Amino acid sequence: MSSGSTEQKSDRLIDQKIGTELEVIEAASDHNISSECEVIDTVLDHNVGPGCEEEETLILQRELVVLRDSAVTGLSKAADGLAEENAKLKYRLQHLKRCLQQEEQKGMNIGKPMKSGMVNINSRVHDIFKQATAQAFPDLIDPPVVVTPSQQAHFGDYQYNSSMAIAQLLKSGGKPMSPRDVAQAISSHILSNDIIDKTEIAGPGFINVFLCKDFIIRLLRNLLCDGVLPPSIPKKLKVVVDFSSPNVAKEMHVGHLRSTIIGDSLCRLFEFVGHDVLRLNHIGDWGTQFGMLIAHLQDKFPNYLNVSPPIQDLQAFYKESKKRFDEDDIFKQRAYQCVVNLQSKKPDFITAWNLICNVSRCEFQKIYDRLEISLIERGESFYHDMMGDVLKMIEEKGLLVEEDGRKLVFVPGQPAPLTVCKSDGGFTYDTSDMAALHHRLFEERADVVIYVVDSGQSSHFQTIFGAARMMGWYDPEATRIEHVGFGVVLGEDKKKFKTRQGDTVRLVDLLDEGTTRAMNKLKEKERDKALSSEELAAAQRAVGYGCIKYADLSHSRNNDYVFSFDKMLDDRGNTAVYLLYAYTRIRSITRVANAGKADLQKAAAETDILLDHKKELKLATAILRFPEVIEKLIAELLPHTLCDFLYEMATTFTEFYDACYCVEKDRTTGEVIKVNTSRLLLCKATAMVMAQGFHILGLTPTERM
Repeated sequence: MSSGSTEQKSDRLIDQKIGTELEVIEAASDHNISSECEVIDTVLDHNVGPGCEEEETLILQRELVVLRDSAVTGLSKAADGLAEENAKLKYRLQHLKRCLQQEEQKGMNIGKPMKSGMVNINSRVHDIFKQATAQAFPDLIDPPVVVTPSQQAHFGDYQYNSSMAIAQLLKSGGKPMSPRDVAQAISSHILSNDIIDKTEIAGPGFINVFLCKDFIIRLLRNLLCDGVLPPSIPKKLKVVVDFSSPNVAKEMHVGHLRSTIIGDSLCRLFEFVGHDVLRLNHIGDWGTQFGMLIAHLQDKFPNYLNVSPPIQDLQAFYKESKKRFDEDDIFKQRAYQCVVNLQSKKPDFITAWNLICNVSRCEFQKIYDRLEISLIERGESFYHDMMGDVLKMIEEKGLLVEEDGRKLVFVPGQPAPLTVCKSDGGFTYDTSDMAALHHRLFEERADVVIYVVDSGQSSHFQTIFGAARMMGWYDPEATRIEHVGFGVVLGEDKKKFKTRQGDTVRLVDLLDEGTTRAMNKLKEKERDKALSSEELAAAQRAVGYGCIKYADLSHSRNNDYVFSFDKMLDDRGNTAVYLLYAYTRIRSITRVANAGKADLQKAAAETDILLDHKKELKLATAILRFPEVIEKLIAELLPHTLCDFLYEMATTFTEFYDACYCVEKDRTTGEVIKVNTSRLLLCKATAMVMAQGFHILGLTPTERM
């Protein structure tokens, strides 16, 4: 064998041995870096001759191990330091969270004065469960938290209903847990507070919440001493409500009823919570119809510029002019010319236009006075001079599309475009509505704009709002613009409410019939023998107008409803008559007890309020739901929720009154023997909340009925 081959064989053996030893070194390094160096030293001492290449290789390997050992040790120490610092930060974060939660819980406590607004108990309970849920399941991002009033007293005052939903989230995240276990985990993380007395887990995972009696008593005392205050609002907003909106030269009819009543109620709501409300009446006081009215005025009352024309029936005047317009071509041409002269603002034609508008204004105001409704008139004419500027803005934005001479604005997702300019250069209702919205946003600086108009106009308003967003006039996240639609009023035949002759029912006739029927109802109950003439007249107005308003508001505005005086004037069920009677009965209890306003105010501050009877406690919790109903109403703009609340409170009061005596009389003499002042205060609190609810609905209660 040659020396070369012998060397090669030797080298292969050495390589195999070194490879084996390096495997040993690598295996050792997985456990301990220092042992790796020891293995290399052993190999150097026993298996490798001095000065050879293998020795140099192993020496270099050892130096690399030492360097790596140094780096790893440094990194390990740094990592240990970071881990320690991280642990400290986590501790501090948890400590801060606990402190914050404790402060928030203190904020929920009722030891401090709450004159800034009545407490929304539902919201407070919701916050408690939100915190408990976050503590129980910190890995869930924004988990659902639903808290609702309990429907039955034995299920507590409120109920937490999100355990099932959270269980689904946990299951989808690979951490399954039963809804009952979810409920148990959340309950165990509820921090001590002055609101919740106890919780009970029911069924598949509902959590029944029982309020602390002391909490209820303190809130009641605040209500009695401070009055019915609205829930606190983050800031005062400018709210514009567009409602009623009749047309000049036409009488208000049943079709205007819902817009007028719903709009007024929403204004009262926003005013109650402290917002700056602008009540606008966008009347139809401009357009081509005024040409025929002015032409007819010139013919029938040629001296109208010097002597005010005695127009008694503007509706008949309108019909006469319309008949001539349809049948007489010469009159029609004169009417068109009158429109041109009016739009050119020639003085004589402006005078004629004002005369016609003033006749209508007087008739409209009679209706508004009877219903105790106030508005500021801003008709289509108010925005006429702004329309050209708005058209120019739209054109500059590049949104105009010309089609057959018309100028249109197409809004994505809407079935029809806006026509902002006709082929003859005239403006339209679309232009007027765009100008009105621009004025309300930029001149009135409105934060909220609400249009109370029938649901048939929904598509139109969505197109107007969409065009305004395209123009960049408002951001829906910052400004609330909403169409509050409503269904139609039906007759008892379930068709549109008409007279027997098939005509539209005039609103004035409807109000007259309401007050007539109200008086008949009062006399049927022989109230005319118990009340003075002034009290009887007040009761007649309260019932007559109240029953019409309440019948409208107590139905969901999204639905049609059947107009029936017989149902409206029923003193049983959810009607104005029942509620107004319940209120007068409550007020009569304090009169029987000879408790004046000053007496009750003093008692509110000094008397212990006892809620020992279950009907007392039920009534107290019902009363205190008022703020959450108000906040729900502001969010949804559905007045029937307030009606439902008032009816529930009235029926709860009846249960209380039947089970708990307030004033005890001698059965023989009728003399008052004993007054339960605590229960008398419950009566007062009920009446206070009912009165405020009536005010928001536009009802006027009476002390005696």
